Amino acid sequence: MSRRNRNVNLTEGNIALQILIFAVPILLGDLFQNLYNSVDSLVVGNFVGKEALAAVNACSPITNLLVNFFVGMSAGTGVIFGRNFGAGNYQRLKDSIDTTVAFALIIGFFLAAVGIVFSGGLLRLVGCPTDIFGSAGTYLRVYTIGILFTAIYNIGAGVLRAVGDSRSPFYALVLSSVLNIVLDFVLVVNFRLGVLGVAFATIVSQFVSVIIIYRRMMIMDTRYAFRFRELAVDKEILKEVLDLGFPAGIQSCLISFSNMFVHRYINSFGSSATAGVGIATKLDRFVGRSSRAIGLGASTFVAQNAGAGKVERIKRGIWTCLLMSCISILIFAVPLYIFAYPLTGLFNSDPEVIGYGAMMMRTIIPFYFLQAGNQVLSGSLRGFGYSRQVMLLSLCGMILLRQIFLAVSMAINHTITNVYIGFPVGWGGACLAVALYYLYLRNKKHLFENLTKDI
Repeated sequence: MSRRNRNVNLTEGNIALQILIFAVPILLGDLFQNLYNSVDSLVVGNFVGKEALAAVNACSPITNLLVNFFVGMSAGTGVIFGRNFGAGNYQRLKDSIDTTVAFALIIGFFLAAVGIVFSGGLLRLVGCPTDIFGSAGTYLRVYTIGILFTAIYNIGAGVLRAVGDSRSPFYALVLSSVLNIVLDFVLVVNFRLGVLGVAFATIVSQFVSVIIIYRRMMIMDTRYAFRFRELAVDKEILKEVLDLGFPAGIQSCLISFSNMFVHRYINSFGSSATAGVGIATKLDRFVGRSSRAIGLGASTFVAQNAGAGKVERIKRGIWTCLLMSCISILIFAVPLYIFAYPLTGLFNSDPEVIGYGAMMMRTIIPFYFLQAGNQVLSGSLRGFGYSRQVMLLSLCGMILLRQIFLAVSMAINHTITNVYIGFPVGWGGACLAVALYYLYLRNKKHLFENLTKDI
């Protein structure tokens, strides 16, 4: 058995309290992660210059593409882990962990190689301004070396969250975030390494988070504790990973890929727009992470309770998660709307940069509730096992609808405001599609009754 039990069993106890206990460490961990990503930009923007800040921000859609694949895959495979944990099927849980980690290692090596070799082509794809192309290329090549650490960390964090331990990933992110901030100042301010220093600080901190996570996985309950020497691929479980985990990863990856084309529009307005929107994107995550954390909570909650056969608890849990997600959006969004200009100014003092960033925040913040609904309903459907369907529906809204809107609106009036509006257009489309599909399954396909039969 485990020497220390940090697991939250979501199949028992007060629903709101259990989800809160589970989701808060995820949220705080995400906020710390976003904090050190923001410090990267803050240090570069204040101690190197606007061009260096724009270079780092120009890489964001590419790095997000690579990172978000594993974030999405972690959420999808977490359903497999959560169901086995809720059902008490610990041998299959262990086999699932071993198979998923092995698969993530292979994909991690592959994507790291792609990022390094094709960095120049990827930057041209997002329309990186020529005055920052060299610096952006340097940053991107070094950053992608660490994508393997990102792969391993996210799968490990997904394992721990699925068995109810959301605190250990939080502790790992706090320690790695503090390390990253310290290294940012040392390498950029003291050693004057510029964007290269920021990239090195990131991959070192990512490596430390991997060590912490996998140390924790090795001292879990002995029935499913992780051992590198026991890594193996079970073909049947791999099919399940490809069915549930891969679609979630591809969904996140394709949305990030779509963002690369959105950034072509942004970059066409110059490096000040690139820098300003990059700042707004980092501030935006402080709000979006709250609904994401509760969405992950909803996914794990549904998966564990589906494994345990607790249908009525699932119904109450979904409504609880929706309410909690909306409240969290209010708590974070209101201050960000009010202080949009001074918060943007923390990163760079250029008035043009501040104007672009603050106006983007003021435009998209009123529509954050669309994110809240989409995250919770998408997470719930993944918990039921509808990962591929969620992927297709989300892509229709976040990619197809948004790209059509941008193509038409920018052709009529080439203004950056249309780019800002494109974000809530995508959120709204995805939220509506997922909500309608959930209602269809509940009312026409008898989702909960069929779940009972499967169990």
